[in-house]
This record gives sequence, structure tokens and C-alpha cells, in this order.
Amino acid sequence: MFSLHLRAINLKSIMNKMKPKSIIIVSTLTLFFFTACSINQSDNFQITKTPPPSQPTIDQPAETIIPSLTAPAATPPPTATLKPPLEKKAWMEMPIIPTNASDSMREVYELGLAMGNDPRRFSVIRDCQNVSSYFLLTFDKPGDFRLGAYADLQPTIEYYQGSFSRTSLAVKGGFNAAAVLSPLRADPKTCNKGESPLDCELRIWKPSEVFVSMETWWSKKPAQEYDKYMRKVIERLLEAGVVPIIATKADNLEGDHSINATIAQIAYDYDIPLWNFWAAV
Repeated sequence: MFSLHLRAINLKSIMNKMKPKSIIIVSTLTLFFFTACSINQSDNFQITKTPPPSQPTIDQPAETIIPSLTAPAATPPPTATLKPPLEKKAWMEMPIIPTNASDSMREVYELGLAMGNDPRRFSVIRDCQNVSSYFLLTFDKPGDFRLGAYADLQPTIEYYQGSFSRTSLAVKGGFNAAAVLSPLRADPKTCNKGESPLDCELRIWKPSEVFVSMETWWSKKPAQEYDKYMRKVIERLLEAGVVPIIATKADNLEGDHSINATIAQIAYDYDIPLWNFWAAV
């Protein structure tokens, strides 16, 4: 499973290197990489050069596991471990794509299978930059893309068919880490009364993995507030037996990269995969 979901992350990283048959793909990629949808925030990105490749200061086991439709015995979900803070700029040197799966995430995956999560489904929790038309949709349309040198990713695409183009109930313009936890922001036509967008998406789609990338934030709110709500999101996913794949953001609207540093610290504390999208752009 982890070799599959780590390769699935790579799909988005190589999309701008493909030669798609449709110009629509090019335009949506441009929108994804270079537009913002934050509320009451500037649209000016600070694009940073990719740092030289090096390894993060996070110890992770190298072994991977293979998905199984047979649910193993459930175990309690892991929680954050008290660890020393990462160095201020450590996140900048972390790889774009995580390469290893931790033992704790194996436990989360097994717990999810026992709870009925589907190993062939993933979900997305994010703001407008992850609506399906901007994020991965083309991989649910055979013939609309060519993998070229990345042909080995075809089994991953086939494995997760149906998830690439699905409209997540936890994705909406202006969503942030607090909004996805609020029942007031849930779709009243689809979600139960008192159910948050996050819980609604988990209940209906039953994913085994979730991409989490909340770029929208209040520009004057400190990173500590972002940290508080994002940890609640991560803990809810782990409780539901879902493996979170958390992503850094491309911009630096806060001015000191404190949000990306916070995201990396959360990934470190919970031992979850980090997709360093900032390093890619």
C-alpha cells in the first residue's frame, strides 16, 4: 500500500513534465501551481528555488507493505510523540516525495482496514487548489495523458481509479484547517446534521489515505493557531484509520515560512508522510 500511495504523490509532481493531449490539462496545472484562493490574503507568491537534495533529520524505516483486502486485527491509533523541535530550516531540506513508511502508519492502515476503509480509495482535504478539476483529475481519463518515462506509475493509476476525479466533500474555496472541522461548513444536502466536512467525507468515501494541504489561512493569525487546528485534523484521521499525507505550501504569505515549518513539525511528531510541495516549486 505505501509503495502505491507514495508513488501516487509522485503523479502530481510529474504532471507538468508530461506531454498531455489536451491543452486543458496545461491550463489547470498552471492554475494549481501559480494561483491562490486565500480569503483576505494577497495573491502574490514568493517562489523559492528548490534546495539541493539532502535527507531529512527524521528516522523512518525503509520497509513497505502491500495492500490487502483482508482486514487484519485492529490496533489503537498512534498519537503524537514528544520530540525535540526540528531546526528552523530543516523542512527546506526534506525530500519532495516521502520514500519510507513508518511502523505507526502501518498500524493506522491496518486499523482502517478493520474499520472498513477501502484500500483502493484516497481523499483530499484542502482549499480551492485541490478541487478535482485542478488536482489529478486527468488520471481518471485514459487517453488524456501520456506517462512517457513514468510508465511504471500506470499500475498506481489503475489501482486508485475513481479517486482522482472525485469531488471531495472536504475541499472548497476558502477552506482552512478550522473550516474542515466545523459542521457549519459541511454540505447540508449530503452531510448529517452536526457533521463536519472532514467527518462527512470519511463516512461517505471510506478512504485509506488522505492528502492534507491547507494553504488558506488568516494572514494575521499566528502559526500556533494553524498548528492547533491542523493537529486536530490529523488526529481525527488517525482515529478513523486513515493515513494522512500532509503537504507544505508554495507561498510564504506569512513572511517567515512559519506555516511550512509547522507542517513539517506535525509530520515529524506524528510520523506521517510529508509531501514537500514547496521544494518542488
